[in-house]
Amino acid sequence: MPTRNDIVLLATYNAAMNTKLYAAAATLPKDALSADRGAFFGSIIGTLNHIVAGDTIWLRRFMGHPSNFSALQAMRDIPPPVGLAHIYSDDLDTLLAHRQRLDAIIEAFAAEVTDSNLAQPLTYRNSRGECRKHFGSLLLHLFNHQTHHRGQATTLLSQSGVDVGVTDLLEWIPEHG
Repeated sequence: MPTRNDIVLLATYNAAMNTKLYAAAATLPKDALSADRGAFFGSIIGTLNHIVAGDTIWLRRFMGHPSNFSALQAMRDIPPPVGLAHIYSDDLDTLLAHRQRLDAIIEAFAAEVTDSNLAQPLTYRNSRGECRKHFGSLLLHLFNHQTHHRGQATTLLSQSGVDVGVTDLLEWIPEHG
């Protein structure tokens, strides 16, 4: 089971990697960002939009946690996506502003989470019905989902001649000492 410190670390890493990824994407022209590259969500911008959609879905689900996290109240102003391929924007700067807002919510939310919160179950609905799962594991899924799709976006950028640089979580784990 993850600890509160793990979740805070992942939230910090997540925001930093998103900043790095968007900065790398900004070096390409708009047509290169929107070009269909045969990825799960087509293009680089499609992949970035999917990450935003996934985060929005999960953060809205996390609002149902019995702890009623205050940082998640900001999600009330963010409409849910109509699907996993929802396009929030095809303009990178507009999407970046949305991404930064979500990352700020995630970091504030992570700062509120306690170890006892992580141990609780969360009941939520998805397209198959009602689910009840371990909240700490669901938070790990949120971060793993981002890492997975950032890896895809990083590959697409690399194929376009853009080096994102080191993306390993290992670089963010402090020395034990």
